[in-house]
Amino acid sequence: MEIGLVTYTPEIVKGYDYHVYYSKWVNGSIFPAARRMQNDVTCFGDAKAIRENPDIVAISKNGPALRKNRKANLAFDYVCPTNQEYRTKVFDYIKTLNKEDIKGVTLNLYHFPEEEFCICPRCVELWQKSGLNWINWRADTITKFIEEAKTYVKGTFAVEMFPDPILAKERFGIDFDKIAQFVDYFHVPLSARDYLTNYWVNLIGRDFLKTLKKPVVLELSAEMPNFEKMDALLKTIAHLSRYDFKAILLLVHDSKNAMQISEFAVKNREFRDWLTKFEFSEMIKIVDKWASIY
Repeated sequence: MEIGLVTYTPEIVKGYDYHVYYSKWVNGSIFPAARRMQNDVTCFGDAKAIRENPDIVAISKNGPALRKNRKANLAFDYVCPTNQEYRTKVFDYIKTLNKEDIKGVTLNLYHFPEEEFCICPRCVELWQKSGLNWINWRADTITKFIEEAKTYVKGTFAVEMFPDPILAKERFGIDFDKIAQFVDYFHVPLSARDYLTNYWVNLIGRDFLKTLKKPVVLELSAEMPNFEKMDALLKTIAHLSRYDFKAILLLVHDSKNAMQISEFAVKNREFRDWLTKFEFSEMIKIVDKWASIY
């Protein structure tokens, strides 16, 4: 198993195999390509674009796909996925990234906000013309978006998954099998404030391993400044290392945060003894690699 980082700063950190950089954020911020890194592009989550043109927001019977709409209960503001002008802007940005020396592109929030979206006049017309039922039309719409996006990517192509291994197609239009044709791997974020309770990480992660037909990387939150939280995070990674994940990615603030985690693992004798006692061989390899650096 390999270890990697997801960051908001374009920095390569020694001791990590994967480096994913958020180049386009959910708030609408857009940044230049991070060279030699996987660039993560937020697609239809774009608060800035919606503020500038409210007409592009996805719609449901309970109103627009906005965080302030309490009936919708959404974490982000979403553009309607069939808005061609906005889709073209996303594709143009992906093309710009791929002019640089990047590892590849990961898409996130490339799907419908939830199962009741979008019922704008354009979506309703497209659905009715398709001859498909509602669920399959939405899935077809998202799959075709991913298929086209892939044509603009010269390196590794991946998608982030909303962490629902059961209802993803009904809720978001994510058809695992169809999307698997186009991606090199699936990126599953399992975010939490801490991993002091971690059984759910194993449960969801293993469900995705069983379901998805391409390699899986898991992302864990790692902005953890205290001993207890970092110890729990590292032990969670150790448990995951016994399964066939391509990599575990740690979401960090910056390189200093990443090095802090590595140094903690190397210098914590109790943790390293625990790894040996329970024979976490893959995690021992990672910590030994860190020990040669930190």
